[in-house]
Amino acid sequence: MPRKRTPVSPMTSTPIRSIRALEDRLSEPSGRLIESMARLDGDIIILGVGGKMGVTLAQLAARADAAACKQRRILAVSSFSQKGLRKQLEARGITTLQADLLEPGAVAGLPDVPNVVYMVGRKFGSTGAEHLTWATNVHLPGLVGERYKDSRIVSFSTGCVYPLVPVVSGGSTEATPLDPVGEYAMSCVGRERMFDYYALEHGAKVLHYRLNYAVELRYGVLVDIALNVWRGEPIDVTMGHLNCVWQGYANAVALQCFSLAASPARALNVTGPELVSVRWAAERFGALMGKKPKIVGEEAPTAWLSNAAQCHRLFGYPEITLDTVVEWVAAWIMKDGKLLDKPTHFTTRDGKY
Repeated sequence: MPRKRTPVSPMTSTPIRSIRALEDRLSEPSGRLIESMARLDGDIIILGVGGKMGVTLAQLAARADAAACKQRRILAVSSFSQKGLRKQLEARGITTLQADLLEPGAVAGLPDVPNVVYMVGRKFGSTGAEHLTWATNVHLPGLVGERYKDSRIVSFSTGCVYPLVPVVSGGSTEATPLDPVGEYAMSCVGRERMFDYYALEHGAKVLHYRLNYAVELRYGVLVDIALNVWRGEPIDVTMGHLNCVWQGYANAVALQCFSLAASPARALNVTGPELVSVRWAAERFGALMGKKPKIVGEEAPTAWLSNAAQCHRLFGYPEITLDTVVEWVAAWIMKDGKLLDKPTHFTTRDGKY
């Protein structure tokens, strides 16, 4: 008998077909962001621009600034180990500064800037090199807090500072007591506490930006699930539910958070409005790709989940819907689009990365 094939579902959105088109979409400013940038005074410095989100955040800032007819400097700081990255950013009018911020004197040598986006962080490889994780996630924020105690600081944090919560709970809110699982998550609480110190003792204005899974087409939880489906590999659904959000929205919210920075520090959960079932996502990718997902395990009653109602009240809902991103990711993987090869390990429940 001929082998029965899973039918392929039709795409309802137009796929993104190139890295240039993807980065243009990720850095396209909304009217809301342009208005916010028009009201913001002073230059912006982005520390740790070379990570997964920093490049498109810097480009988004530059494009929004131009649309707002502002002539501020956007400064991007990184070790710039990635070839061609400085040239790419400078072509957008972004000023690049090369520095290893853990080197003695590096932070002290940075220019005075009233608006700081802090994106430096270490997660993967933490187990076995805990000293580097704590140096990066705790010691360095102390140096930055001292250097920029007179500035507004939007500091990237994570939903991992919260405990695992019941799936039926609606997710942790900003009022949920922090209860980190594992050394990485502990160090993320440490990062927040260092900025708390400078906010409370020295008047720095700080916003803890607690992001729960930004996604695009080259990496993220949706890419991890889609790759397993495409390759016929098992998908463990024990960590059966998650939150995620289109990276363009996450970056836009970060750039609008300077007005929320406060002393004492304020926190904001940032993610999409959906409770995403891993099983549903695998089955949806299977339908789009003509594959039958290999699902293993059973959903646990708890997960790392964030309630971002406050974010949505302040900044609206993401314009790019979850199902649109799922379709884009499926099309990208089926055409062998370039990936960052940075798995999220979202199935981890013991906090060991």
